[in-house]
Amino acid sequence: MRIIAALLGLFLLAGMPASAQTPEPPAQVRELLKLLGEPAVRSWLDAELKKAPPNGQGAAEASFSRFAAERLALTRARLNRLGAAVSQLPQELRDASAVLGGELQNRSPLDILVLVLGFGLLGAGAEWAFRRATHAARLRAEHAPFDTVAHRLRATAVRFGFGLAAVVVFAAGSIGAFLAFDWPPVLKAIVLAYLIAALAWRVALLVSRLLLEPRLGADDVARYRLVPMPEQTASFWHLRIGAFAAWFAFGWASCDALAALGFSDDVQSLVAFTLGLGLLLITIEALWRRPRLAAASTSQAGHRRREALDWLLTVYLILIWLMWVLGLWGFFGVAVVALVLPLAFSVMNRAASHLLAPPGGDGDAAPARSASLATVYVERGLRAVLILAAALFLARFWEIDVVQFAGRDTLMTRLVRGALSAVVIFLVADLLWQILKTLIDRRLAAAQGAAGLDDEAAAREARLRTLLPTFRNFAFVALAVVAVMMALSAVGIEIGPLIAGAGVIGVAIGFGSQTLVRDVISGVFYLLDDAFRVGEYIQSGNYRGTVESFSLRSVKLRHHRGPVYTVPFGQLGAVQNMSRDWVIDKMTIGVSYDSDIEKAKKLVKEIGKELAADPEFAPHVIEPLKMQGVEQFGDYAIQLRLKMMTKPNEQFVMRRRALAMIKKAFDENGIRFAFPTVQVGGGDAAAAAAAVPVLAAGKASIAAEAKA
Repeated sequence: MRIIAALLGLFLLAGMPASAQTPEPPAQVRELLKLLGEPAVRSWLDAELKKAPPNGQGAAEASFSRFAAERLALTRARLNRLGAAVSQLPQELRDASAVLGGELQNRSPLDILVLVLGFGLLGAGAEWAFRRATHAARLRAEHAPFDTVAHRLRATAVRFGFGLAAVVVFAAGSIGAFLAFDWPPVLKAIVLAYLIAALAWRVALLVSRLLLEPRLGADDVARYRLVPMPEQTASFWHLRIGAFAAWFAFGWASCDALAALGFSDDVQSLVAFTLGLGLLLITIEALWRRPRLAAASTSQAGHRRREALDWLLTVYLILIWLMWVLGLWGFFGVAVVALVLPLAFSVMNRAASHLLAPPGGDGDAAPARSASLATVYVERGLRAVLILAAALFLARFWEIDVVQFAGRDTLMTRLVRGALSAVVIFLVADLLWQILKTLIDRRLAAAQGAAGLDDEAAAREARLRTLLPTFRNFAFVALAVVAVMMALSAVGIEIGPLIAGAGVIGVAIGFGSQTLVRDVISGVFYLLDDAFRVGEYIQSGNYRGTVESFSLRSVKLRHHRGPVYTVPFGQLGAVQNMSRDWVIDKMTIGVSYDSDIEKAKKLVKEIGKELAADPEFAPHVIEPLKMQGVEQFGDYAIQLRLKMMTKPNEQFVMRRRALAMIKKAFDENGIRFAFPTVQVGGGDAAAAAAAVPVLAAGKASIAAEAKA
């Protein structure tokens, strides 16, 4: 279409008057203008312009179709080149053999292998001497304390330092000794590539050993394992990581050696793809034979889910290899990042949590409340580094020059810069949220574990346990809203109309959900009034129970018999808090009319003193049990009123003990408890004796009628 537009421009230029035209054009331009003036050419241009899409949708579809056709053509050409490389391979092998023969000067390839192994053995010998010289220091480092965070960091740094020093000594003994001599350029490139591959493989093994510590049977080795897992699992993954790193490093060295020997790019790609099949097989084997959890192994449903996941991951890995072979670099980079980045996040978080766990925690199994700020900083810092590395990795495969891209000012560059700014904003917001959440969780853990506090301090801790979860929820919502608004602004979206629209929508929602708004506002005022706290026993209408937790709109009450009530704040109404300050418990007992009231009063007073002196009840007694006096004269008993003042929720156990002690003391001192009785009164003894024959005759007649 751009060509047609250019031709149209020339066509219009040809039709302009001579006074408006520029000076005499060259001969080629005059011929083109003459050609555009012909009727057939004009008709063709008009027809092509009518075919042009009226909007950008057709152009986008044409652009996508053109892109798909180009990718298909490139893929077909790439496969054709790889097929041709198979037939070219014998000739290129002969050419490389000639080049290598000229370099070796009548030496066989076996001599090269011996040369590489010799320098490798030289490096290994230098490393052995280093390890022998530092054996005592390494033993002291392995038996150093490993309890606190500082001890773990120091021990990890020392172990990594010794391992890295050993690798450096190996490099100096092998590569350094090789470079000390003058070698032919091709031979030098080949041997140096394989020595560097061996060095890279050693570094990969060092990192794997630092993370997994796979030494089976060694004493007290698991504590050095940064990623907590069983020993068999650690050994399994260490072996697979070593095999993958070795195949990758020496395969890369082999491709460099082919380039040094003059092989064509197509043959190098063919060999690289063939070696890539080895990496694919190692990964699939590790996927299918990885150690399984005990719960997943015993559960049939879990086994089926895991098998389905293994098949999906296998297909995904094969697709990654096919993207690499077909040259779909953009999709290949995204697929690799999508696979590796979550695994890197998981390993990083587990290692940081285990390494920075506070004393008394067990790393991976440590509760979330024991997380420290150092863990948050390290985890989020490493996460930012991994995301930056992933971005650079994608930029390389998408062929994006970061420096030139940053200097442009196009729509695409503005969008990309806005997206990167949004990612940075979300990372900073996540860091702030994790810091705030960690501080709140640590304060809540301290409040829940506090013991031996006085009443005022205990009330303050209870109020913190009530308010901090609500503040944490509000802080999360506020940070999320601010981060989203800042990210939209960074992308280039005007947030002013969004805020205004959100206000209008908020008013509409407020009118439509008045009950929800009432619940939220009521909850805020309940908390401001300190009406109840977590762990307190309250009653409101037909609802009663211990406050377990609450959200923005409701509170959860655990009844003493087990049920949980979820009550919206708007339905609470007046709240009766039974867990504040003190409780007066009043009891009433009935004694017979012939009981000694003063003696009963003294006995109750002595029982109150015994309860106040009992170590089990003494901390809960505010005023001891005493008898207030006679409450009333009943039909069959004298009602005595007793009372005591205790701390909240402690009166029930004390009442049971007090009643048991009163029963025992009254029985021992001849004070009888009154209970309802029925007395039947009659005449003198003669009348009663005369009634006996009558009653006997009545019973006999009743028995006779029953037999009849």
